[in-house]
Parts: sequence; structure tokens; C-alpha cells
Amino acid sequence: MRSDFRDSAPPAFRCADLAKIYRTGETEVHALRGVDLVIPAGEILVLLGPSGSGKSTLLNILGGLDRPTSGNLFYRDLDLAAMDDAELTRFRRANVGFIFQFYNLIPSLTAEENVRLVTDIAEKPMGAADALALVGLANRRNHYPAQLSGGEQQRVAVARAIAKQPGVLLCDEPTGALDSSTGVQVLETLAEANRTLGSTVVIITHNVGIAAMAHRVFHFLDGRIARVEVNEAPIDPAEISW
Repeated sequence: MRSDFRDSAPPAFRCADLAKIYRTGETEVHALRGVDLVIPAGEILVLLGPSGSGKSTLLNILGGLDRPTSGNLFYRDLDLAAMDDAELTRFRRANVGFIFQFYNLIPSLTAEENVRLVTDIAEKPMGAADALALVGLANRRNHYPAQLSGGEQQRVAVARAIAKQPGVLLCDEPTGALDSSTGVQVLETLAEANRTLGSTVVIITHNVGIAAMAHRVFHFLDGRIARVEVNEAPIDPAEISW
């Protein structure tokens, strides 16, 4: 069923000749150099590459946190490269969930209250309690971040991201601060969001083993996509060799 969905759905993102140049005085840093990319809807994708290869720059541009210097970028039929700041804010709010290496939870709020920060502003959210149940934390909803393990805090961050039922989840090193067992738990919650909600999941990681759970793997080098691997048989996160 999931395969049929992916085959019939239009791409989530389409990039053509996408470039990003950062300028400081007379110095130019070419973070992206003519990236051509199609991200199918409903898939899990992993971006691999050394630091400074352009992965995070691309993720920020896909999520509407940054703008390309040149090139074309579409989310479904939305022209992101042509949007102004207010339009990009609406795009993020309606379509994108972000998950980062650090959890960014509010210490004075419970797990459920942290998730409700998103459900209060999202267009069609699920209930905060339902989002926590989806990541296996229904019994921890009234706990504060200090009462949760690192893996549990990251799963609250995942619940917060998926509570808006986004079309895409953008994850920058989501397991980077975790040990192998808690990292696998977080990856399982991302895979569950992909299966249950149909969200397209894009994961930046330095952990090559995580690529085995992806439908596609994009290898970055010097601001370009060096190669793309298509994985016909993604494995369950529990089977990943950490």
C-alpha cells in the first residue's frame, strides 16, 4: 500500500540548478552548486556527506528557513523560490515539521504542553496526547523535560513535529546526541510517522548505518550531489548496524 502511494504521488520537492552563496565582504562561500534533486512524496531519504558539503544548507532551504541564491525550488505546486517572508512562514506552519540534534524543549512545560505549542498554531493538528502516544510516550505526557531521558526528550520533539501532521519532516542529526539504543527508538518513531501519516522524511546524518532504512540516499560533496542510491528493500530501524 505504501509503495503504491509513493508511485502515484507527485514529488514532494523538485530542485533545479539550485545554488546558495554566502557573502562576507569580498569572500564568497558556495554552499550549494547547481543541485538538481527530486524528492518523492512519502519516502524516507537520508543525506550523507562530510561537514560543509551542503546538507544542512539544503535542508534549511527546503524548509523555508533560508532562500536559494538562484535556481528553482518547488514543494508540490508551490514555488518556494518566489515566496516572500510571510508566505514562507505560512508554508512552514502548514507543511513542515523540524527535528534537530538538540531537543529545544521548554523546561517549565510538560511533554504534552511542549507539543501543544505546535497544535495551538497548526491548521489541522492531531491532539497533543495522540502525538505523544504515536511516539510511545502516552504515559509520560505530564512529565517535565528534566524528568525524561535524552531519548524520551527527542521523542517529545518528534511528537511536537508530527502533531501538525506535516507533509514533510526535516531532521538534522536527530540521533547525534543519543546512544545506539535510544537513537534506534527515535528512528523508529520517524519510520512510524512515515507509515502512519505518509510524511516525507528527510534525515541528515553522519551515521552511514542509518542509510539502510531509507528509500533513497543522497551523497553530498562540495555543495553537489555526488551520487544517489535507491534502496529497494529498506530495513527496520531495529536492524540497523550502529
